[in-house]
Amino acid sequence: MAKQVQGIEKESPFKRKKRRGNKIPYLFISPFFILFAIFMFYPTLYSFYLSFHEWNGIGPRTYVGLSNYAKLFSGGGLFLKSMTNCTIIFFEYVPIMTLGALILASLLNSRYIRLQGVFRTFIFLPYVTAIIAVTYSFQYLLDTNYGMINLFLSWFGIERIAWLNSPTLARICLSSLITWRWLGYNMVLFLAGLQFIPPELYEAAKIDGATPLQSFFHITIPLVKPIIFFCIFLSTIGTFSLFDEPFILTSIGTSTGGGPVNATLSPILLLYNMGFRYLRFGTASAVAYLLFVVLFLCGLFEIKFLGGKR
Repeated sequence: MAKQVQGIEKESPFKRKKRRGNKIPYLFISPFFILFAIFMFYPTLYSFYLSFHEWNGIGPRTYVGLSNYAKLFSGGGLFLKSMTNCTIIFFEYVPIMTLGALILASLLNSRYIRLQGVFRTFIFLPYVTAIIAVTYSFQYLLDTNYGMINLFLSWFGIERIAWLNSPTLARICLSSLITWRWLGYNMVLFLAGLQFIPPELYEAAKIDGATPLQSFFHITIPLVKPIIFFCIFLSTIGTFSLFDEPFILTSIGTSTGGGPVNATLSPILLLYNMGFRYLRFGTASAVAYLLFVVLFLCGLFEIKFLGGKR
């Protein structure tokens, strides 16, 4: 045994130097981790620390425990109002947008449709358009006195409608804007999935006497179910993270956005108002972490009940 130990070749200085030289690549990737720690990891931990304090950004921090979280739920607070708004908006536009994107993708994936590239470009164009320009355009179209929509309705004898002054109509208008903007994005996702479906399946179904509608429900939808789940998952996160659309579209007559009687107030808009308008950084941090918990639970629910088996 001792002879075997003595027979082991000692590590040469060249190998030790080569092993130490393998640390050099970590030096090149270190800027990413340093910047991530400074601008992501530290702010995340510090905001969690702030959620238990009252602080206006200048004076000393005051520890209040769970008071910031309790305020958000007490007396039908604005956080519950914002979550209710986003839930209503989610059911207003996500089913229509998802089904519409799937139908458009199926039509534009058909070999019987000409100028597919032109139609795809025009449908996808709203997604790449600046959101500020889009939202202001919708705001002008929906104007009570000078909007083009009310002008069009007046030709049929319909009186002017205050689209953005009613809580119900304001949510519908916001849902329409989101649908118009994100329909093309979801359509592209479905197009990518449809191109992986073998055409032989549709040909076999046609030989068996299946109609195009039956092929759509029994072949297309089951095979693109993972993409449907992915679109719904992204829409869930996007709905509860709305900011630009409600802030610009429904800011008429309000100082903080959120539409009439906070009908379009979202958690991100509430976070912005608490942190940057009222300088209540502790409450704003509490909103951020509560929103994270809600989205995490929603994600688990959708994975469990909508994701299906692998």
